[in-house]
Amino acid sequence: QVQLVESGGGLVQPGGSLRLACVVSGTIFTFNVMGWYRQAPGKQRELVATIRSDGITNYSDSVKGRFTISRVSNKNAVDLQMNSLKPEDTAVYYCSLQEAIPHKAPYWGQGTQVTVSS
Repeated sequence: QVQLVESGGGLVQPGGSLRLACVVSGTIFTFNVMGWYRQAPGKQRELVATIRSDGITNYSDSVKGRFTISRVSNKNAVDLQMNSLKPEDTAVYYCSLQEAIPHKAPYWGQGTQVTVSS
């Protein structure tokens, strides 16, 4: 059974940094895309960043240049380094895993709260 567990959320002042971590347990397909999404109150869940199993990354325009997604070497894990945080980055952040298997639904973590406030 595949499970995703996030950690690293919390309260930070504007301009500060946080690092989120997501660890995957269970057996997963080698070719996959891992990513981070976020959902603010009253808004839809949106893409933050993704990273393919070959290392190619993709970022939303709102976080480009401030956030960095990376895979942990030799582990089914992914980090999200968030710098220069803004109040509008406040949301619940979710880790996701999409295996490159037709019609396979993605896996999701339980979410971790990030609050940017002075």
